[in-house]
Amino acid sequence: MPLKQRAEAAETVRSAPDEHAARIAGATPMMAQYIEIKAANPDCLLFYRMGDFYELFFEDAEIASRALGIVLTKRGKHGGADIPMCGVPVERADDYLSRLIALGHRVAVCQQVEDPAEAKKRGPKAVVRREVQRLVTPGTITEDRLLDPARANLLLALGRRKLSEKAFAYGLAAIDISTGRFGLSEVADTDLAAAIARYEPREIVLPEGLFSDPALARLWRDTRAAVTPLAQAELEPASAERRLREQFGVSTLDGFGSFTRAEIAAAGAALLYIARTQIGAKVPLSPPSREASGETMAIDAATRANLELTRTLSGERRGSLLDTIDRTVSAGGARLLAEHLAGPLTDLEKIGRRHDAVAFLVREAGLREALRAALARAPDLARALTRIGLGRGGPRDLAALRDGLSAAAAIEERLAAHEGLPEALGAIGERLAEVDSGLVAELAAALADDLPLNRRDGNFVRAGYHAEIDEARELGQDSRKVIAALQARYAEESGCRTLRIKHNNVLGYYIEVPQAVGEACLKGLMRDFVHRQTMVDAMRFTSVELGALESKISGAADRALALEGAVFEALAARVIGQAEAIADIAEALASLDVAGSHAALAVEQAWTRPVIEEGLAFAIEGGRHPVVEAALAKGGEGFIANDCDLSGEAAGRIRLVTGPNMGGKSTFLRQNALIAVLAQMGAFVPATSARLGLVDRLFSRVGAADDLARGHSTFMVEMVETAAILNQATRRSLVVLDEIGRGTATFDGLSIAWACLEHLHETNGCRALFATHFHELTALSQRLPRLDNATLKVAEHRGEVIFLHEVVPGVAERSYGLQVARLAGLPGSVVARAGAILKGLEKLERERPGRRAIEDLPLFASLAEAPPPAAAPVERDDRLGRLLDGIDPDAMTPREALEALYRLKSARAQEG
Repeated sequence: MPLKQRAEAAETVRSAPDEHAARIAGATPMMAQYIEIKAANPDCLLFYRMGDFYELFFEDAEIASRALGIVLTKRGKHGGADIPMCGVPVERADDYLSRLIALGHRVAVCQQVEDPAEAKKRGPKAVVRREVQRLVTPGTITEDRLLDPARANLLLALGRRKLSEKAFAYGLAAIDISTGRFGLSEVADTDLAAAIARYEPREIVLPEGLFSDPALARLWRDTRAAVTPLAQAELEPASAERRLREQFGVSTLDGFGSFTRAEIAAAGAALLYIARTQIGAKVPLSPPSREASGETMAIDAATRANLELTRTLSGERRGSLLDTIDRTVSAGGARLLAEHLAGPLTDLEKIGRRHDAVAFLVREAGLREALRAALARAPDLARALTRIGLGRGGPRDLAALRDGLSAAAAIEERLAAHEGLPEALGAIGERLAEVDSGLVAELAAALADDLPLNRRDGNFVRAGYHAEIDEARELGQDSRKVIAALQARYAEESGCRTLRIKHNNVLGYYIEVPQAVGEACLKGLMRDFVHRQTMVDAMRFTSVELGALESKISGAADRALALEGAVFEALAARVIGQAEAIADIAEALASLDVAGSHAALAVEQAWTRPVIEEGLAFAIEGGRHPVVEAALAKGGEGFIANDCDLSGEAAGRIRLVTGPNMGGKSTFLRQNALIAVLAQMGAFVPATSARLGLVDRLFSRVGAADDLARGHSTFMVEMVETAAILNQATRRSLVVLDEIGRGTATFDGLSIAWACLEHLHETNGCRALFATHFHELTALSQRLPRLDNATLKVAEHRGEVIFLHEVVPGVAERSYGLQVARLAGLPGSVVARAGAILKGLEKLERERPGRRAIEDLPLFASLAEAPPPAAAPVERDDRLGRLLDGIDPDAMTPREALEALYRLKSARAQEG
């Protein structure tokens, strides 16, 4: 449900209590209960449990029916009108939940919390008690089937503090409930959009004041995440700090570090929202880790989109940089790789440690492959641990912990046996050494080989682990054998071979013997027998032993399930007791997987270790675009590598790149930006060598896009993004700009591009790549000392243009637009007419340079008035004619003539 509608629904309930009471008064007991629960959750679709289905009624049913494509029916009447209803099976609820959440809806899951038999004791019309046990929202999902294993599911909460009259600082609390990750940071107001883009949250919670702030309205409108405002009255600073202390059971936050007021406010908002959606269940979270400002490369949303870091411009993961470099073998590793790519480091020491680990695994091929094979067998420890901690786990989550910890122990043993480990891998080995072998052994002994998804299904405890469970199972599963054995014993003791133990719904289990034997039993033949019923030709008895056995048999399944539940709780408690160590192990395994992924990629693609240093170096030899190279390789083609040197001392250099469309300018620009990202995230890079000074901010303005929903043309979007670059780029930044000014009149665009180049050179002083078709700009290299020119080589052969994709010093002589138009498939007559006009305009430029009013010139008038060349006739493949030419009727047999006729008929049909 859209945010505005949710707010309106809540306000309707608050402002119309009399109407709400009247609605309940006219309802059946069951519908009154539904209305009451729905009123308490007006901003959610209510999944109301009724037996084996979750039912939805009234407006919820209509919304869900449309969203899920399920049948809308009706159930009874209310207020004289039919009640709309639809439902989904409980067993398939996760599938429907995932679809609703993806569409931006929130769902309140209402369960039966009372046995129907107990409800009947209160009266014939008593309704089974139900309660909402959880609110399912995009940022608070924990179920495996609702989550993308390779993507973090972040809830982002915001807080704000005032720095001056016009400046604010924003606190951000990023929490992944599914793994327990909890990070805090603070950014300046100018960096808020970039920070949100980096986290890619599924849901944002924030105070109502921030949501209604006009200055931030565009930010909430642009984000892909669901946005949920919280009442300001609930977010007092004192209560925020209290929630943090209570979450971690401490009296002070000093042990976690120093947090700003905005960070504490954000953390308090996140914890309040989590408590509300989890209906009081305490979510196991890692202690909050604070990221200082500037610890990662700042990359704004436009740059992330232009460079297609985690998804392409069409929104798909396939074809993105992340998809291209991902060689991880575990879910945790995949999530951490995406996190590293989203926030490349700016700390030389940390970057160096990551590179050391990758270099070591590149050299040690045997160790690398063995570790990756072991990691591939390790389940998702972090998410299994969270579900156990929340009480939503099942037997398979315990098994995941068992197998994950076993894999960790094996990996630690292999690392410990290897000498000369780099610091990063050594630290991973130390964390893996925390594995509790006793817990692993206990889980291995307790859990069966084939496990159900839910604990309520039972049969997950291994036979032989628990004697009472084995006995209960034996009674439940082998009751016929037990009864048959008792029957044989009674028959032997009584001497009656026809003695039978039978069962019916009235008497339960009973002993039946012939009349004569029954009379003997009444006189003491079988002293334990108790008479129950006399038939015409038989008598029925029971016994204390049979009664006890019946009780055991009838309750065996329930008893087995209860005993297994107790075993599960005991194992879960033991796991929770070691949650912190297990979380550390999960993080260590993910880090190892990322290092192994980088190493595998480096070996596979011949990538090299970059040199990262202070200063403004940017020297790349043989650089390649990783995504384009991978795409070309699939077709058996090679990538043309290029060098790039933007190194400077007091300020960086600017390279002005000219050349034809399709020549490779955009690819060259992007590849250098991507190499900087890869290097600072800790990966090797697609280049022969790379020496880079730290990049604090990365800006890219490549490609064309509009925003018609806000009335922004392509050119307007271009100018907004360019303004952000010129206002924020520092000397340490890397700026990539493509075709600035092309979206407006020629002289206007040229003037804007000219001024932007001067500003980058004189004011920003950053390293930059600037691609353009305005050849006039190349003259600026004569007066801007840090600007040089480069172009893409092109060859012509017999009138055809060949793009060599090689970047060389110099200036492009032509744009080759007509050749590209021909390659694109424009009609030949259009290309020919354009060529004629181009020649005339070029001649005009030579004869009357600097004149814009070309309409009044005879030459231009003659060009404009000359009739376009006649369209060339469309050549058609005369297959029918060729077939006729190949037929010699006099030399054909009747069969050959018939076959020829069929061929002609087929050719005619294909021509239409």
